Amino acid sequence: MALARRVSCSLPQVVGLTNRSFNSLKFPDDSVGSPSSSFLTHGIHVFQCPDTVGIVAKLSDCIASRGGNILAADVFVPENKRVFYSRSDFVFDPVKWPRVQMHEDFLKLSKEFNAMRSVVRVPALDPKYRIAVLVSKQDHCLVDLLHAWQDGRLPVDIKCVISNHDRGPNTHVFRFLERHGIPYHFLSTTKENKREGEILELVQNTDFSVLARYMQILSGNFLKGYGKDIINIHHGLLPSFRGGNPSRQAFDAGVKLIGATSHFVTDELDAGPIIEQMVERVSHRDNLQSFVQKSESLEKQCLSKAIRSYCELRVLPYEGKKTVVF
Repeated sequence: MALARRVSCSLPQVVGLTNRSFNSLKFPDDSVGSPSSSFLTHGIHVFQCPDTVGIVAKLSDCIASRGGNILAADVFVPENKRVFYSRSDFVFDPVKWPRVQMHEDFLKLSKEFNAMRSVVRVPALDPKYRIAVLVSKQDHCLVDLLHAWQDGRLPVDIKCVISNHDRGPNTHVFRFLERHGIPYHFLSTTKENKREGEILELVQNTDFSVLARYMQILSGNFLKGYGKDIINIHHGLLPSFRGGNPSRQAFDAGVKLIGATSHFVTDELDAGPIIEQMVERVSHRDNLQSFVQKSESLEKQCLSKAIRSYCELRVLPYEGKKTVVF
């Protein structure tokens, strides 16, 4: 079930602007420069709790009682499961509803409904997510993320890039990282030593990590030691085409539909809850080069979209291998 409503007519400037930044939206009767001027700020809240009557009403009242206004709300209750999931987009005046008070209000609701998850985020006020990017030899996903970060299209701070492949000082990736002050750590790995202890130290102060075509398997001990989410990307040719040169294998087999999958990393290889998937048709007119280019393009788009969805609180794992994607 999905519920959505547009902002009320009492705020005419906001109607139809749900995909824009709300940082500078003013109330209609505010005058420029007035000490009492109020600005609307965008907030996001996700909620997971045992399903019961009245949750939506209480969530709405929590926001409305502080002068906030819901722009859109999505609600999901899995079939035959008494679990409630919701994601709310709202605008509010941070002067009338301070960030600390907002946290306390949602915490009170969380206790009332015995919530398993209650997360509120105000992008304009909260720190950006700190991430580490792990990569092997292929650069396409890493370069795309770096450019998206540089352009402000990804709401993250890249704290470091870690690789098991050495990139010399004259490579475009190394020069980009050096120019922007992003540390690059080359850790040569072997089957016997994956350097996981050193990687763990480098990623400890991050909010989540990204495997941008990192061709090493992270152990269960590493995942447990890190304790935070890791987002992975891989081509959509699995499980049919494993091992080396999967694109060549698929091309030779005459595959006509290719794709990419982004998912959470778990103990089970390439089997974590799926965040995003994309597909594209290929034909007999494609050669191996265009086949690979289309595949890499899908991987870049899919990973970038998955990271944005994660940062916008649009993805919640549930039932082990599934996700709720709002």
